[in-house]
Amino acid sequence: MIPILDWQRFASGEDRNGFVADLGAAARGPGFFLLTGHGVDPSLSARIFEMADLFFALPQSEKEVISILKTPHYRGWARDGLESLDEGSGQADRKESFNMGLDLAADDPRVLAGEPFRGVNQWPNLPGFRETMLAYYDAAMALGVDIHRAIALDLGLDEHHFDSAFVDPLAALRMLHYPPGTGAAGEIGAGAHTDYGAITLLMTDGEAGLQVRPRGGDWIDAPHIDGAYVVNIGDCLMRWTNDIYVSTPHRVLPPKRARRSVAFFVEANPDVVVTALPGTGAPKYPPVRAADYLMSRLDATYNAPVARS
Repeated sequence: MIPILDWQRFASGEDRNGFVADLGAAARGPGFFLLTGHGVDPSLSARIFEMADLFFALPQSEKEVISILKTPHYRGWARDGLESLDEGSGQADRKESFNMGLDLAADDPRVLAGEPFRGVNQWPNLPGFRETMLAYYDAAMALGVDIHRAIALDLGLDEHHFDSAFVDPLAALRMLHYPPGTGAAGEIGAGAHTDYGAITLLMTDGEAGLQVRPRGGDWIDAPHIDGAYVVNIGDCLMRWTNDIYVSTPHRVLPPKRARRSVAFFVEANPDVVVTALPGTGAPKYPPVRAADYLMSRLDATYNAPVARS
């Protein structure tokens, strides 16, 4: 149901057309696929999981110093129970996370102007943490842009159609930690939701829990391959493609053992207007700025107010 695609078919040039066709079928069908051969250094992926373990093992008092609630830009630590991804249920997720975005200096004009999502990242006092996060952010973002070149070809566009949309992106890197389930009725790791941006690149530790609900189907377990990304279509890409691509609901069940994952959300530049692409028919959605759409979804997710500048 969820296909496995080898990125080297496209990157090497040996089977670009075949890869594009398979990617298009996955994006139109389950809205999810596994990506192998992606070229992100395995040692970098291993280091970011090591940093995740070190960070989440810190005392809560140390993590609270960089709480996500202290900034209007959704950067920093989010405590267990702070989010309800299933916005209609009111059920709190059992997970904690660390979030970072495009790394900007405190004197950057966009930071000084208080532009949405243009704040400084909040960092814990852990040696090597910031450097590892920034290196991974850059590697994942480069892969995300490259994947959009295959997407553009599938949609009959110029290969570089999306390049300019991801120059100073809203893209976010998020480390997640799910504690073992307690067995309580109705407990959830992460509630049913769709992702908000273009695509998501998710690396997991192999602990089961991620489930996907394809259009017209029931919940299925997402497969796992060591070192492979779980890639899914987000809301903005579904809107761009006028529902040709599918932003598929997914959730995380309470795991049997502690579960860690690293999600990279490939988001466009803040001022990019997401509207139906040429050749996709009459628009099904009104145009929306990427930053406005992201803010509307995040505001609905948190169970406590974030600081407003």
